Amino acid sequence: MTVTVLHVAQPTEAGVARYVLGACRHQRAHGWRVTTACPDGGGLAAALRRAGVPRLRWAATRGPGPASLGEIARLRALIRTVRPDVVHLHASKAGLAGRLWPTAGVPVLFQPHGWSWLAVDGPLRWACVRWERFAAHRTDLLICVGDGEAEQGRAAGIAGRCTVVRNGVDLERFQPANAAERFAARTRLGVPIDVPLAVCPGRLTRQKGQDVLLEAWPAVRAVCPRAGLAVVGEGDLGPRLRAGNTPGVSFAGAVEDVRDWLAAADVVVLPSRWEGLSLVLLEAMATGRSVVASDVPGLREALLPGAGAQVPPDDPQALAEALSRRLLDPAACEAEGEQGARHAAQFDLRRTYEQLTARTEEVLR
Repeated sequence: MTVTVLHVAQPTEAGVARYVLGACRHQRAHGWRVTTACPDGGGLAAALRRAGVPRLRWAATRGPGPASLGEIARLRALIRTVRPDVVHLHASKAGLAGRLWPTAGVPVLFQPHGWSWLAVDGPLRWACVRWERFAAHRTDLLICVGDGEAEQGRAAGIAGRCTVVRNGVDLERFQPANAAERFAARTRLGVPIDVPLAVCPGRLTRQKGQDVLLEAWPAVRAVCPRAGLAVVGEGDLGPRLRAGNTPGVSFAGAVEDVRDWLAAADVVVLPSRWEGLSLVLLEAMATGRSVVASDVPGLREALLPGAGAQVPPDDPQALAEALSRRLLDPAACEAEGEQGARHAAQFDLRRTYEQLTARTEEVLR
């Protein structure tokens, strides 16, 4: 089956952008005609250009507001230009623009990559849930990246046809890193080989919980004075986090390839408040690293016992205790990393995109 698909995404960095790029590559290799609509700037536009994927400019901001009406109109115009067989909307803004005023006769797939209401509180949270309930009736297929995300939708009353296509990891790019590879990575990064190192990769946002981690870090240093923490990423919380000047903490900024930082780590820490299904978690496990993560959907389902620790979100004390135990016991970290690498083999990225393509074909049939 030859298919023309239009992917639409507002995020141009981090997990959603990487997912969209990978889906485009796989579907083009499958013989489909693929176009992506996204804003200028950021990494996605450049990566699509390098991959030879046609891209249309869709100017859109992250949150809803007065500009949303223009974003909706611009997206409708792009859909009329491309005339796709199916439109695949990624994340909340594309989900709003593509479903508030849908194009008749064009099937719509929506993939939240983390529900919009999880980012807000109060009346706005209620409004987001109500919107998703309504918009589900304008969605031919809702695609969740994990079982936890699907269950959150059901619990919120999101009805309609739904499938789970679990996120995956490229097992050729992310492979277990041994001691020699850790030494080489630390040499390239300028990290002393004898420093017990925790690494926290991710956008610096409230969702990712780096503020909780920095609150926990002095307690880690109290029992492990030589420990270091590398915060890898950028985001709107960056200035506030850096202003704390927390001892033992370094900020690496955004990186195009996180593999060196994962290889350099003794333990990877993901203190998120919510997730869809964390790509960084899968990459850390595939690299053979122990992981300390929040006990939330999207982390809980992928981090099995023996591969690290799960702690309550927004709990600096529990986070500090779990990190301290591992930084003081390298052998335990190694054992958990080995278990994680074995488990990561269940999340092969090729299977993810094969299933995504199959589910899309089912909608068109």
